[in-house]
Amino acid sequence: MNTAVMKAESADGTLIACERRGSGPALVMVGGALCTAASDAPLAELLAPRFSVFTYDRRGRGASGDTAPYSVGREIEDLAAVIGAAGGHATVHGTSSGAVLALRAAAAGLPITHLSVYEPPFETDPAATQATPRTRAGRRPSSPQAGGGDAVAAFLAATGMSEGAVDGLRLLPLWSGMEALAHTLAYDYEVMGDGMVPTALLASVTARVMVVDGGASPAGMRDVARAVATALPHGHHRTLTGQTHEVAPHVLAPTLVRFFA
Repeated sequence: MNTAVMKAESADGTLIACERRGSGPALVMVGGALCTAASDAPLAELLAPRFSVFTYDRRGRGASGDTAPYSVGREIEDLAAVIGAAGGHATVHGTSSGAVLALRAAAAGLPITHLSVYEPPFETDPAATQATPRTRAGRRPSSPQAGGGDAVAAFLAATGMSEGAVDGLRLLPLWSGMEALAHTLAYDYEVMGDGMVPTALLASVTARVMVVDGGASPAGMRDVARAVATALPHGHHRTLTGQTHEVAPHVLAPTLVRFFA
């Protein structure tokens, strides 16, 4: 599948690197923490026969620019710029913290016709947020070079990855790419807010939204997905049997096609 590379200019002048695959109705994909447009490429390839799929590097990542100071509002403007490049309105799919960003964008009134989100990593128990990096949302690095491998390791540990598994990742070539994105973890923490399901915000989303989780994910993650779907005026909940937070593209793609079509 041919890929067209372009850049969309955000409201603050930051250039956001985008890739477009396929033809048909516009579909924009929003990646999660430590992800770039390349992370969404396998799913985009599967969807390209039915849609014009736009993947993009969120600000501070890959080929996209970054402008200080960071704010969630600026990331919403970035998504608006990508939707503008896609034709002015689009369906949107977001994964993990990218799902949260997409929900915030929909609540802000972006021209999102339909929205799908996979496992937004909220909590339903206030006590749980005290044990995660999400409560450190405002303590972002003071420079783009801050963070590094220790920040990545702390983030992965907070997601439940064992110390041994993290140490194994450090030996793989992909680790250097994750280190290069470490400073953007602070951006994701800010996107998450206090970490709780934002029921009042979700109540303002007018688009149809499908909230998807994996049947093999922790029960708490599935509880969150149901809570998000319930809080949305037009929310629908789906569980993909046998899937985890690292959902298989070939399993997710047909579900998205059915919903967006």
